Amino acid sequence: MGKNIWILNHYATSMYIDRAGRHYWFAENLINQGYNPRIFCASTVHNSTVSIRIEKMKHTSETVNNIPFVFVKTPSYLGNGKQRIKNMLVFYRNLISVAKEYVKTHGRPDVILASSVHPLTLVAGIKIAKRLGIPCICEVRDLWPESIVAYGALKRDSLIAKLLYQGEKWIYKRADSVIMTWEGGRNYIIDQKWDGQVDLRKVEHISNGVVISAFDKNSEEHKIIDSDLENKDHKNVVYAGSIRKVNNLGMLLDAAKIIQNQDKKDIRFLIYGSGDESKSLQKRCKEEGINNVIFKGRVDKKYVPSILKSSYINILHNSSTSLDKYGQSQNKFFEYLAAGKCIVQTYTTGYSICEKFECGVIAPVQTAETIAESIILACGDENKNRLMGQNARHAAHQFDFSTLTEKLINIIENVDGSEGKSIEPVRKTS
Repeated sequence: MGKNIWILNHYATSMYIDRAGRHYWFAENLINQGYNPRIFCASTVHNSTVSIRIEKMKHTSETVNNIPFVFVKTPSYLGNGKQRIKNMLVFYRNLISVAKEYVKTHGRPDVILASSVHPLTLVAGIKIAKRLGIPCICEVRDLWPESIVAYGALKRDSLIAKLLYQGEKWIYKRADSVIMTWEGGRNYIIDQKWDGQVDLRKVEHISNGVVISAFDKNSEEHKIIDSDLENKDHKNVVYAGSIRKVNNLGMLLDAAKIIQNQDKKDIRFLIYGSGDESKSLQKRCKEEGINNVIFKGRVDKKYVPSILKSSYINILHNSSTSLDKYGQSQNKFFEYLAAGKCIVQTYTTGYSICEKFECGVIAPVQTAETIAESIILACGDENKNRLMGQNARHAAHQFDFSTLTEKLINIIENVDGSEGKSIEPVRKTS
């Protein structure tokens, strides 16, 4: 019988609802390989009024597609204020007590996979694993506080930042294995000057990815009816994602304006998504006469594959930060690959997948001028555009979750919890 694996992810509740997401797909593939995963998550859905009802106890359980979910009772919240912090603290506290009860009724797991976003889930995983005498693999999908510092929401030399950095180092030191979604994760630890205290041999890389079969199925079964997208008189540049300050879509409007002023009438931007910047950006288009941008609004996730497959170019855009040098692992990027269309990436990254597989055009620096030039270049040669799309689809297979799960299984089977180290051999860091 395969190993029992507890996956701890505060925000996996949405995966239960959507029947999709990183740990849902890991669990599906682990079950197919004879393992027994169980996902522990909050009863609340992030940034939503939706929650799983729990009466008197601190948890309840449900199974979907043979994947057991354990919902840990947490208070509702909206936004990123004090109530969200309270939600994190309660999840951390209740998770530890729920784990203790679960061992009594279901037996102990063989290994714990504790996943961020926030670090308290990782701390809980390490503490539970230590108490049970089993290994804990910590998966880092967001660098706290580095990402907060990089986006300017927290000063690096503030007391809170210093405490969070110390907590982050504590996690890396005590985890039996560390998975990072960026290929340059080891270099991040070196840049923080922690390599003298953190064993780099236990730091592994498993990217985000896509389930190609599900992506293709959705693209066929859930085709969106959209006359703008279907209009082949235009070379549609598609952005699909959030429209918030961090996404910096104002720069895309600047690029669209430059393209319009160059009289490139066949190039048009279709913006799919929603967010608190949407209205102001639409107002700006109206006031400045930017006529080559159409805001399509929010669409259900199931329609995204058909949208991406129907574009001429899919554009990968976000605010460029100091984190880019460690690689790229945006969830939507791997859907872009699966769509098999040319990608324009508006910022440079280390360990560039786009560059490695020659599947798009990368702006050398993130400015409106270089973005406009990159889009015009990608639209200029149809044969080259088609070839880059084929390369993107080819690359997607390396990031299918069946392949990524094999990497996870290799880590699970080789992790050693006796000394907080992985027995994987040392590999050179590029």
